[in-house]
Amino acid sequence: MTATIPPRFPISADQIALVVARFYARVRAHPVLGPVFGEHVHDWTTHEAKIARFWRNAILLERSYDGNPMGAHMNAGNVEGPHFAIWLGLFDEVLQAELPPELAQSWSAMAHRIGRGLRLGIEGVTNDGPPRLD
Repeated sequence: MTATIPPRFPISADQIALVVARFYARVRAHPVLGPVFGEHVHDWTTHEAKIARFWRNAILLERSYDGNPMGAHMNAGNVEGPHFAIWLGLFDEVLQAELPPELAQSWSAMAHRIGRGLRLGIEGVTNDGPPRLD
């Protein structure tokens, strides 16, 4: 008998898919993030499915995601450190609108940790000095 690992917090795959879809609707309409993503994402349905797999992997501990977020952001060429604050602000708005407060807070904390790591990776490549830790 194989033991199952419980999710990091109790959320459903449907809730994850809903948040991802609502978030990317906002991204597409955003004056700064829309063009950044638009240079790279040509099939939003496929992209959203991939990102939903990322979050299911991170939260529900599924083994359905096989991407490299750091590599994708570093190789994009147009992703800058300040974009992550905008990204996280939009993401938090969607979390608060779509989820109960406790779930929104848990997912937000995880997203901010991931965003901080991605931002530091980007800034470490694009800046001449050490990354800012604020």
